[in-house]
Amino acid sequence: MFKVNDNFGRLQGSYLFSEIAHRVSEYTEANPDKEIIRLGIGDVTRPLAPAVLQAIDAATQEMADEKTFMGYGPEQGYEFLRAAIRENDYAARGVEIGMDEIFVSDGSKCDTGNIQELLAPGCKIGVTDPVYPVYVDTNVMAGRSGEFDGETGKFTEITYIPTTAENGFVPALPGKKVDVMYLCSPNNPTGTAMTKAELKVWVDWANETGALILFDGAYEHFITDENVPHSIYEIDGAKTCAIEFRSFSKTAGFTGTRCAYTIVPKELMGENSRGEKVSMNAMWLRRHTTKFNGVSYIVQRGAAAVYSAEGKKQVDETIAFYLENAKIIREGLEKIGITAYGGVNSPYVWLKTPDNMKSWDFFDKLLSEANVVGTPGSGFGSAGEGYFRLTAFNTKENTEKAIERLANLK
Repeated sequence: MFKVNDNFGRLQGSYLFSEIAHRVSEYTEANPDKEIIRLGIGDVTRPLAPAVLQAIDAATQEMADEKTFMGYGPEQGYEFLRAAIRENDYAARGVEIGMDEIFVSDGSKCDTGNIQELLAPGCKIGVTDPVYPVYVDTNVMAGRSGEFDGETGKFTEITYIPTTAENGFVPALPGKKVDVMYLCSPNNPTGTAMTKAELKVWVDWANETGALILFDGAYEHFITDENVPHSIYEIDGAKTCAIEFRSFSKTAGFTGTRCAYTIVPKELMGENSRGEKVSMNAMWLRRHTTKFNGVSYIVQRGAAAVYSAEGKKQVDETIAFYLENAKIIREGLEKIGITAYGGVNSPYVWLKTPDNMKSWDFFDKLLSEANVVGTPGSGFGSAGEGYFRLTAFNTKENTEKAIERLANLK
């Protein structure tokens, strides 16, 4: 009989958000009369911007005409979208990125998981703790994790760097060898963000040690602090040590439409088993063109419309709406005596559970007594125990109602 990948057997339990969905489903079936307010999974709720919809509609009509019909497109993305990305997300901030360094995809979750295919099996992986589960689980699947230690809640061959209130949610440099470090800023789940000076420390470390930074910037559009970089490439030296992931999901509501992009600089070099320098850009190009057929023309036209004058205005209005919800959550929690972080440069608010309650216990209490769904911090790693994440992706009315329900918890 054929053999399977044993590494899948090291994965712990079900995927975090699948477990949340299961518990909510069970409760809803038993209590069909209860109104559930969902502030858990980070899925947007506001519709696509009118400018985006107009572009999608126009592109759809093109597909109905022989003269304008589009078949297979370039796997890296159409030039019109990559040019818009280069000019608006990078050149406008003084960062020079080449068209052939931009790779359009169907999501940052996919890219942050797939990128590890470029890495040697023996690469030592580092993550912040708490951590977005995909960073860890995809490396478990690839065999880089070692065994799971039930006592610590960690994998033996992964380096975990705590980011908690005690260190201001700023990860310290690893105390042992790390070849690849995942960083996310603004961070999911804590909602906190690294300043330029804090990120510069990591860029310098990576260049000095020969490490690779995988930088997840999916929430950059929520940044309001001028001292927080929107791109790691705003930091001198980053092009020789970092790959950046960006998404239209939270920026422009593409969670159901699917469009993102990854930047792999040509200056970024790895090393093969023979000690030869290898272009990461060339490797990702080969992987991308071999395993991916590209994002649909219709969706890419919609994504390009995000950068139009009307598109920018409409998207900014949506971001402001979510940030107002985040403010309502954070200030509301603080008013009722719950310590909260994030929610300033991010749609996420990270709170300390009352009375040192376990994260999943607080989840169950919140669901059963307040009918509000959040995300247990422990689902993001052992350092997340005792914390809880709420998202700003709901209506203002429901956000205010949720905080009112939390205030009435006993």
